[in-house]
Amino acid sequence: MIEKAAEAQFQSRFGMFRIYAYKSSDGKSHIALVRCNGKGPVFESAMPVRIHSKCLTGDTLGSLRCDCREQLEGALEYLGKQSCGILIYLDQEGRGIGLTNKIKAYALQDEGMDTVEANMELGFSEDLRKYDVAAQILQDIGIKEIKLITNNPDKIRQMEEFGINVVERIPLVIKPTEYNHRYLETKKEKLKHMLE
Repeated sequence: MIEKAAEAQFQSRFGMFRIYAYKSSDGKSHIALVRCNGKGPVFESAMPVRIHSKCLTGDTLGSLRCDCREQLEGALEYLGKQSCGILIYLDQEGRGIGLTNKIKAYALQDEGMDTVEANMELGFSEDLRKYDVAAQILQDIGIKEIKLITNNPDKIRQMEEFGINVVERIPLVIKPTEYNHRYLETKKEKLKHMLE
């Protein structure tokens, strides 16, 4: 389902990485940022990995409705302090419903719905995201077991189903704000995210 399309060195404010671009069979592009101070394709066993789904409104535009940007930057800051680690950035906006539908869901939230109710009102399930592409990217890189940086139990379950052994969960703690408090409560109560 995937093909490695390009790779290069990637200097960031979080440290030095190697960046890989992958194309999936549905035409979407995904990124793997790989940090390893070793020589060649030799990685530590069970290195930390963050799988992050694209959130244009949060990651890029700084939306206060969600905690996506804080999660992304928190994970990159953590990985930048490790000798080895990987961040996979998947193109599956709005829990898989796409950008336009995500904005429609925002409008429903303005009327009082939570994020799950809004997605379901639009005819979607509460979370359409799949992590098979992430598992295939990890396998292409040569990774079979990981320490997963996540609060999402479904991500752990899917990784195991797709052949990646999750030996440890590393929590990603984000402080709630007045704008995303209800969003985080909904993730905890309805999607069973493991939030403090």
